[in-house]
Amino acid sequence: MNHALEVQALSKAYGKKQAVNGVSFQIAEGEVFGLMGMNGAGKTTILRMLATLLKPDSGDALIAGHSIKTHPEQVRANICYLPDEAGAYRTMTGRYYLGFIAGLYFKEYEQQQECVKLGEEICGLGDALDRKISTYSRGMTRKLVLARTVMPKPRLAILDEPTSGLDVLNSLDIRKTIRRCAQEFGTAFLLSSHHMQEVQNTADRCAIMKDGVFLAEGTPAQLLANYEAATMEEVFERAVNGV
Repeated sequence: MNHALEVQALSKAYGKKQAVNGVSFQIAEGEVFGLMGMNGAGKTTILRMLATLLKPDSGDALIAGHSIKTHPEQVRANICYLPDEAGAYRTMTGRYYLGFIAGLYFKEYEQQQECVKLGEEICGLGDALDRKISTYSRGMTRKLVLARTVMPKPRLAILDEPTSGLDVLNSLDIRKTIRRCAQEFGTAFLLSSHHMQEVQNTADRCAIMKDGVFLAEGTPAQLLANYEAATMEEVFERAVNGV
């Protein structure tokens, strides 16, 4: 099995606060891995270290075989990162925005056009792409920025709360897009979420975090069985409470 991501005893502290403490895990190509945890559990710190925005205190991670510590430029060439509150340039049209982003990844015009075409298909906004982004709803904007994240076909897509603040139907569309892109492009996805049901329905494997460490890791089915639970909410409750 080829791994897009290999995390090796990764740690990060903010002063006396140990945000991430020796975390290790792997994600295969085309696999969706979900991180679950309460605020302050360490999820976003992991994502930011993998995106090379934060330097780990110890440990390392390999993305497409490149170390986040010694080869951050090569890492950035193989990832796309979508923060929780990511937005888009509101004065641009959706189509122009996709073209602008494509130009950051590809030099050749034909490659840029191919990338934009894929982005248009992924977001599914149709004629709305010719409107300014300032007129978009939150759900439309989120679909657009997800499309710009995955249209370059990165080896690893890092998504922080990809459906935060969205209604049920828009959340379902985002989840379906993640699954489809993983299957069709072979992109590995690492996503964090407060929504346990979202992780259960989207991720191939997942982990529950508390105080910077993994309490449990496995497929949703394995975790449900291990904790004799009917829902992922019950799994989460029992894991963090040590039941």
